[in-house]
Amino acid sequence: MSLICLRAACLICWGLRPALCPAEFDGRAIAHDVYKGNCLACHQIPGDRAAVSLANIGPALANIQERFPDRSALRAQIWDPTVRNPQSVMPPFGRNKVLSEQEIDAVVDYIYQY
Repeated sequence: MSLICLRAACLICWGLRPALCPAEFDGRAIAHDVYKGNCLACHQIPGDRAAVSLANIGPALANIQERFPDRSALRAQIWDPTVRNPQSVMPPFGRNKVLSEQEIDAVVDYIYQY
């Protein structure tokens, strides 16, 4: 079942607003969570007004669809950025099991819109 289907199930079956859905279905919450994705520690997300960050360690998360026309390449980058760049300081969120498969998919869904 895709993440979009799971999120829809959360909204329809449980009657919850998106903000009340489990965090594992909310890529924005994961990306902003200092104990999970913590994307804002290194990246700015100019398209998200709630993503307040002066970080400049990693590139701004903008024009993502142009930079990663193949969505699976973005997912692979989050899963293990050292594959593309062995010197990367970005943590391998999937390889190190910091994020689950579903959480990585949710973060990809969130970031891919910018």
